[in-house]
Amino acid sequence: MKETRIIMGMPVTVEIGDSSAQKNDLEKIFSYFQYVEDNFSKYKETSEVSKINNGEICEAEYSKDMKTILKLSEETKHLTGGYFDIVTAEGKIDPSGLVKGWAIYEASKLLQANGFKSYYVDAGGDVQTYGLNSNGEKWSVGIRNPFKMDEIVKVLYLGDEGIATSGTYIRGQHVYDPFQQQKPITEIVSLTVVGPNVYEADRFATAAFAMRENGIQFVEKLDGFEGYQIDKNGIATMTSGFEKYTIK
Repeated sequence: MKETRIIMGMPVTVEIGDSSAQKNDLEKIFSYFQYVEDNFSKYKETSEVSKINNGEICEAEYSKDMKTILKLSEETKHLTGGYFDIVTAEGKIDPSGLVKGWAIYEASKLLQANGFKSYYVDAGGDVQTYGLNSNGEKWSVGIRNPFKMDEIVKVLYLGDEGIATSGTYIRGQHVYDPFQQQKPITEIVSLTVVGPNVYEADRFATAAFAMRENGIQFVEKLDGFEGYQIDKNGIATMTSGFEKYTIK
């Protein structure tokens, strides 16, 4: 069972390989993503993020999920030497670099808690896989050519892993280098990270992209993670163990 809807300004696809899956199982996941958008979107005036940025609520009034996101963001900032920072130059918070991966992972855990052994959750190209697909094979995930969007440059085969890509080729300069906020990131255009889950992959992909051409070296040193970087000239650089994911 598979369905795609536009939520959080992007296509969200949920596929459950178990034969016991029902329509309502998908509805629960899409409802969860809608909750995340309503709570964390900086573009919605009624979201908790907007209320915090507008000074409408104090810290004591933050929701449990907001406190979790802020704690995880601070932890990620520490782990990346400050390259992941949700506080913008204007002093506002923008947790989008972490929220998407976190939401995908939390949604996948809902499916697992309901007993499903085979699923694929994709939001805007960041993916969490679990088990095998309905054909009994690993889930296949493609990495797009940032210079030719209808072309796939790598196909990866994943089991219980997460994959996330950070880049400027779709949304423009939305990732910034906290140490050079006024200088656009032009040295690289795409950086994909594969990790134990999509939350971890997403937060480190965001931070690594902010590191510009040094990001791939950062991923190389991360235990349990692999990366694939494409620079402004179309030259790809991968970490030492990345190609294990290209084996079907």
